This record gives sequence, structure tokens and C-alpha cells, in this order.
Amino acid sequence: MDDAKQPPVEDTRTARVTAEEALAMHAEGRPGKLEIRLTKPLITARDLSLAYSPGVAEPCLHIARDARLAYDYTAKGNFVAVVSNGTAVLGLGNLGALASKPVMEGKAALFKRFADVDSIDLCVDTEDVDAFVNAVRYLGPSFGGINLEDIKAPECFVIEQRLRELMDIPVFHDDQHGTAIVAAAGLINALHLTGRDIATTRLVINGAGAASIACAELVKAMGMRPENVILCDTKGVIWRGRTEGMNQWKSAHAVTTSARTLAQALEGADVFFGLSVKGALTQEMVRAMADKPIIFAMANPDPEITPDEARAARPDAIIATGRSDYPNQVNNVLGFPFIFRGALDVRASTINDAMKIAAAESLAMLAREDVPEEVSGAGAGKALRFGPDYIIPNAFDPRLISRVSPAVAKAAMDTGVARRPIMDLQRYARDLANRLDATVGALEAIAESVRQNPRRVVFAEGEEEKVIRAAIAFRNAGYGTPVLVGREERINAVAAALGIPLPEGIEFQNARVSDSNRRYAEFLYAKRQRQGFLFRDCQRLVNQDRNVFAACMVAMGDADAVVTGTTRSFSVAMEGISMAIDPVPGRVVFGVSIIVSRRAGTVLVADTAVHERPDAETLAGIARGSAAAARRLGLEPRVAFLSFSTFGDPRGTIPGSIRDAVKLLAEKGADFEFDGEMAADVALDPGLRASLYPFCRLSGPANVLIMPGLHAAHILARSVPRLTSATVIGPLLTGLSHSVQIVPMQAGVNQILDVACLAAHAATSR
Repeated sequence: MDDAKQPPVEDTRTARVTAEEALAMHAEGRPGKLEIRLTKPLITARDLSLAYSPGVAEPCLHIARDARLAYDYTAKGNFVAVVSNGTAVLGLGNLGALASKPVMEGKAALFKRFADVDSIDLCVDTEDVDAFVNAVRYLGPSFGGINLEDIKAPECFVIEQRLRELMDIPVFHDDQHGTAIVAAAGLINALHLTGRDIATTRLVINGAGAASIACAELVKAMGMRPENVILCDTKGVIWRGRTEGMNQWKSAHAVTTSARTLAQALEGADVFFGLSVKGALTQEMVRAMADKPIIFAMANPDPEITPDEARAARPDAIIATGRSDYPNQVNNVLGFPFIFRGALDVRASTINDAMKIAAAESLAMLAREDVPEEVSGAGAGKALRFGPDYIIPNAFDPRLISRVSPAVAKAAMDTGVARRPIMDLQRYARDLANRLDATVGALEAIAESVRQNPRRVVFAEGEEEKVIRAAIAFRNAGYGTPVLVGREERINAVAAALGIPLPEGIEFQNARVSDSNRRYAEFLYAKRQRQGFLFRDCQRLVNQDRNVFAACMVAMGDADAVVTGTTRSFSVAMEGISMAIDPVPGRVVFGVSIIVSRRAGTVLVADTAVHERPDAETLAGIARGSAAAARRLGLEPRVAFLSFSTFGDPRGTIPGSIRDAVKLLAEKGADFEFDGEMAADVALDPGLRASLYPFCRLSGPANVLIMPGLHAAHILARSVPRLTSATVIGPLLTGLSHSVQIVPMQAGVNQILDVACLAAHAATSR
């Protein structure tokens, strides 16, 4: 990122995952993070004839006559190449092309996750600029855009400029412009809050690498006067006339000044941008800045100065960093996916300054809007609201794609680089809002909320290998304190055999010898003495049944949530939990499974755990609880009561209770769409519903499916992940007075971790 010495590989670590976890994630199943998926069915010989020979000849001939048709007949218009030679990999330095591949695959995954842009990583094994440019320039026919990544300065400047001149598709070096755009968005809002005019603002940038120079260029394009921008590197201020350590890109930003050190440059400065190293900015330097200083300390993994240190020196400062555990994170993921989305959709020939500025301004304006509840919940236990601690949108905000991409597309059209203008930008924004599944962002927001509000979660089967792994991951993720129920010596032995060091902060509870046993037994006896339980029965249950012990811990306030299920069937685990934890009065206890698929988005299915044959009143209660669960995931619920019958055809006895449940909801009122009974295809296909059942109350495809019985729900939830590429989370228990989750016995480490996070979040929201 700058010309400072790069940290050695072994010093760079993330605080949220261990090396073993990261390696296991990349190696498990199909290695890596990418695969190719077909978008057309290729089952029959006719399918193959259409997709390949002889049918493929037709689009080939049409494209040969009109190159623009490649966007209509191929994936080019939604396809980006992520290209690197590995000379500046993250903060790790020059690792080479091959070692950069995990990062490039990750970048491709972010493109898909945040903007539905397909991409592939291309790792070019050369440090020769000419060879690199020649390797990439001829790939234009395959791609709609080129994202350059992790290429060191100053070569990155030459490579990007030459490729932009040679290619007629967008070429964008994210290490430069991504950081600059997001930082510029924060700067716009910081200037607004402090009453400054960009034309008279004085900025000092520490670091003279790719991102630093891109920041200088962008703020000048936005109206900051060149003489008010001072760039510093490891040798001090870049002043006009300096010769030591200079190159043409630094020289372009040299200014006439008497300042020679960073400290001198910062005297009276309004803004500091740091893209350098930890500790580069001192409290003395901060005190020397102007009133209400703006400090963007963006070095990773550790900022030039921490927000606490900066605020201690100047309480009136507005502070941003590159880290997610501080407010105002300058995160490139806020920019590049949506910039490419907008550029691709208008078939832009380049990404110019106007498009970058439009992206920055749209990000700034989004931060000033009210924040959705599911996003605001991730904000350190307090509502996210525009102000000094919220000048940059949260990365979980689902509105990013519908704000940034249209702004970029409009700027491309206004500046004449769009080859397929979009006539209705409002409709385009609505289409983008529906393009991504809000649930994924909501789940990420839930995880962030738990990090900000950590909880004590009891892992009832604490001696099991995968439970120990999940507990370690829970602790490392910052979700709170895992409490493993089991023998400490046994847990340590399992961890040692696995070669996994147990981190600090994991607690152990041995149900047989716990100091709390007497207290828990008395609590249980008070609940169960009129149901045939003697005190010694309660003592035995607490001492010998880990689920009962764990449930007592939570019921008595010694922990916040319980996760169990890996060694006992659902019904057995539920029996133990129910000894100490009751349902919420007036609520139905049931299980809801979350199915996340590429085709249908997110669909909730209930009840997948508790009620074998629910009556009408229970079905209505399940519908209400499921709708509430959908809203917590950022979905507006459309509830369909499923059956083999659709509105009375064919007739049968089972649909009667379903019709009664729909009638109950209609009579008592509900704040969500619902209807039934109906077959699954009718529920999920609005077109089919409109043609045959125009009277149906649902306005779109159902996203909450209420099953007629446990048999159907269980069959669906268990078969879907094995028949399709969909992911199933759950069943998640709802309706109990305390947070409890029972995972399937076959659950893996990641599923246990995800459910534990959801359990912690449920405990927070009670």
C-alpha cells in the first residue's frame, strides 16, 4: 500500500480465525472457493445440441457479424477477471502469483456475494510489466471488466494506465481506487459535519503507494486544491525540488512547502489520511492539527493511531480506520462490487473519475439515511445514526447495491462511456434491490451484533471433538464466552490429540462436581415436584444429564444460551431442555429451518422439529412465529400454508385444519401476507398462481412455508441439501423462554458455530 517496509508473513494474523480454521475451510470438500455452475439445463441430447454443436454455431455467426451481440449470447456482460502477479499480497508482501490465488479467489467470491458479478481469478506469473500487460490485454473478448489486485507500486500505475489505453472494457486497480472511493465518501461526510469546504481544506497523506496516490488524485478531482494536499513517504514530505526516493507519480503531487516532516506538515492541517504503518501518527501530531480534526488512520492490520489514542488527544476528532472493530471502517467491499455492477450493466468502456466520484457521493448520502433495523442491530448495541461515529455505511447494508450501482451507471451515461444506456434508473435500482438475497446480509449483521454484544453460550456436549472445535471458533470469532460442559481433563486431552491449543476465555463446567449442582437441583425440584419428581430425581438429572445441567445454567442466569444435539436425537435433547426451560406464555414452540438457494433465495420452512400433526390453532401460531423470524432475517414475510391440495382441489381430510388456520389468522388479523392451502409449486411460482388462482392474497413468491405436519417438513428439510446446492440452517427452535438451539446429530463444526451465533443473538434480543 505504501513504500514502507512490509511486515513479515508471520506477523500478519486475523484476530477472528486460527490458522488451522482458515486452512481447513479452504481445504474441506472441493478445495478452494470457486466452481463453475451451468445456467442452462444440459440433460438430453437436444440440450447438448443447442448448447454446443451444432446449435452453438448460430450465436458464433451473429457475434462475428456484430461484436456487441457477445453481451446477449454469452456471459461476457457479467464476467470480470481478477488479475494479479502477487507482488503485494494483502500486507504480506511479494508472495508471487501462485500464493496470491487464495486472495484472488476470495475477491471473486466477494464480487458474487455482494453484487452478483461472476468472476474468475487469473494469476499471472511475471513481474515484468510488458509481459504482464501483454498477457492481459488479449483477454478482452472474454470479460466485461478487469479488476487488478495486489500489484505493487509503482508498476501498478504503469500496468493500469497501459491496459486502460489498450482495452475497451473497464480496467480498475482496486488497491488504488477502492480505498480512495470509500475514504472520499467518509471525507464528504466528515467535512459536512465539521462545516468545512473541500476547496479550502488542508489534507496530509502519509504513505506514497498505490492507495495514497489514488486518494490524492480523487480528492483533487473532487475540488480540493492541489497546494492543500501534502503527500509524505518514509523520507518525509514530498516537496517540489526533492530528488531522493522520487518517481514520476510522487513528483506529480509535490508541493511548494517549508515542511519537511510529517509532524511539520500536520501543523494546522484539517485532515490526515494514513496509508502507512502502525504508530506513524502520534498524539502530539494530532494536537497540532486544526479544530475538529479529521483522522483516517487506514493502515492494516493496525492503524497509525488508535481511535482511543486520537480521541484522548483531541476529543473533537472524527476518526476512521480500516478495521471492523472500530466505527467508520474504510472497507473496499463498499465500493468495487457495486462499481463494477453499474459499469457492466451499461457496458461501460472504462471507469472514469466521474464514476468514482458518483460512487463516493452515493456512499456518503446513504450514510445519512435511516439505517435498517437489521443493520443497525450490528452497531455495538446502539442504533447506527449519521454522526461522527457513522460517516461510512455499514458493509451489511442491503441498500448498497441499489444506491451505488445506479449512481455509477448514471455517471457513465452522463460522461459518454456507456454503450447501453439504462432509460429507467428507478426501475434499475428496484431490480438491483431484488437481485441479492437479503438474508445473507442479515445473517452477517447478526454475527456482527453478537460480536458487539458477546454472550455466554453453553455447549452441552463439551467433550465432543466437533463441539470443542466450534467452541474455539466461537471464542476466536469474538462472539463471547463458550462454556464447555464436560470433564476438563478429557476436553484438554481431546484438544491436545487434535493439536489445537485451547484459547483463553473458554470455561469448563463438570456437571458431576459443579458447585452449582445443589442450587440447580433445588430449582428443578421446585418446578417438577408436582409432576412426580423427587428431590433425588432432580439431583440425578442435574448430575448426569448435561442437557438438564446446561438448561438449568441458562434458566438461572448463569449463561445466556444453550447449544446441544450432536450426541442425542432432537426429541431426547428437547426432553432434557424442557425439564428446566418453559415455553413463552401464549407462544408455540416449534422449529424453523432456513433454506438458502441460488434460485429461490431464502425460504423458511416450519415446523421442522416439534409438532407431528399440528391443529389449526398451532398452525396459526407457527405462522406468526415464522413471520417474525423472517423479519429478523430482513425478509418481508409471504406465508403459504402447504398441502397436496390447492384451494380444495383435490379434496381430502388433511387440508381441513390448514383452511381453519388460515381462517383463524384472517379473523384475528395478521401484519403479514398469508394464504393457503396450496401446493408447493403454486406457492413458489407467482406466474402459475396468477394464471390459475388470481384471488390468492400473496403478492410474490412465498418465502415462509408452513408445512401440514412434521413428516412433510422433515422430509423436505433433509432432502433439499442432498438433492440441490441449497444450504439448510436449522431447525432453529423458537418459542422457548430462554435461548436454546438443538443442532442435528450430523451437524459439522461450521453449522454448530452458526447456530451458536444465532442462539447468542436470540439471547441478546430478548
